[in-house]
Amino acid sequence: MNLNSLCYFLLVLTAVGSTLLPHPLSTWFVLASVLTMLIYGADKLAARKAWRRVPESTLLLFGVVGGWPGAILGQQLFRHKTQKQPFRTYFMITVVVNVVLLLAAWRFWP
Repeated sequence: MNLNSLCYFLLVLTAVGSTLLPHPLSTWFVLASVLTMLIYGADKLAARKAWRRVPESTLLLFGVVGGWPGAILGQQLFRHKTQKQPFRTYFMITVVVNVVLLLAAWRFWP
């Protein structure tokens, strides 16, 4: 099992776990953020050790689905993906998309 598959597996476990707890949406954001921060740390370690890396598309997807607070924390804590400008631009787009989707869900959810 490679690191990318492990990331998606953990994301599915996070989704299932958040639905089983009392406040699923807030639990989802907390768990997705913690998971995303850990994945940024794992990717930084893989970069330093010249191991197989987590694709940038996976890191961006985790931002779209709600892990962007953890991604911001992981970027600052591990000093990872802070200088690569195309990634930073795409990352900010994912944050905006997630916030817009969250506001739309809050506004239009019955």
